[in-house]
Amino acid sequence: MSKSQETHVAPSPRRLPVRRIAAAIAGLSLALAASFATLALASGSVTVTSAANSTLGQQIVVDAQGRTLYALRPETAHHLLCKSRECLTLWRPLMVHSASTKPKAGPGVHGRLTILHRGKRVFQVMLGGLPLYRYAGDSAKGEANGQHIHSFGGTWHVLSAASTTGPTPTTPTTPTTPTSPPGY
Repeated sequence: MSKSQETHVAPSPRRLPVRRIAAAIAGLSLALAASFATLALASGSVTVTSAANSTLGQQIVVDAQGRTLYALRPETAHHLLCKSRECLTLWRPLMVHSASTKPKAGPGVHGRLTILHRGKRVFQVMLGGLPLYRYAGDSAKGEANGQHIHSFGGTWHVLSAASTTGPTPTTPTTPTTPTSPPGY
């Protein structure tokens, strides 16, 4: 039989899906680990600062790039609500490289910045005991599209730079629970 006439035997139909599922799970695990590692390495030194937000009419807490930072109420360091892959994709934790990294408070930020050890080599910045997140639905500086969204066991709030003991005192527009952020 010539090479062009050789027949190829396909793997058993029972074994093929198991291999594909195992490969997909392994790939997903590696992708999640790489995402956390990239987030942590990209933000080795973190400054939390404040910026005026015209929509909310006040100074709010933002990251060094001017992106709005949020907290999930009633989440605390000892009672994390945002733990699922879906939540961590929509609400990206503000990360640092290691627990020994000292986040810096920029002008106008009141409250103590600390680090939360979320898991193996995953360190999240907290302000006033509240874990900090960025919303995937905010695509530019100054946007606060995540304000008053009810999801993942609580309500997301922009933090006021003047006080980190509570959410910003704004009137909710129409609270929604997003299924996916805009642009995904």
